[in-house]
Amino acid sequence: QVQLVESGGGLVQAGGSLRLSCAASGIIFSINTMTWYRQAPGKQRELVATVTSGGITNYADSVKGRFTISRDNLKSTVYLQMNSLKPEDTAVYLCNAHPPFPRGVDYWGQGTQVTVSS
Repeated sequence: QVQLVESGGGLVQAGGSLRLSCAASGIIFSINTMTWYRQAPGKQRELVATVTSGGITNYADSVKGRFTISRDNLKSTVYLQMNSLKPEDTAVYLCNAHPPFPRGVDYWGQGTQVTVSS
């Protein structure tokens, strides 16, 4: 059974930091591209940051220089370090695993709420 379990969300003041974690099980974690998405109320889901199996990272323009994605293949965990948080970062943050197969199935976590107060 595949599980992606996010943790680390919470309430923080603007300018503060949080570190999100997503622990995976039931998949060959090391070969998956791992991505953090977020979805705010009334808005579309948006890509925040991604890290490939080879460690290549990519970020949304809105978080560049503030957020850092990393992965620990031994722990089957992907992290999102979020610094200099802004109220507009408030959203549910979701973890996604994307396998490198043409017909591979994506897996999603249940999400963790991040709320940034002004």
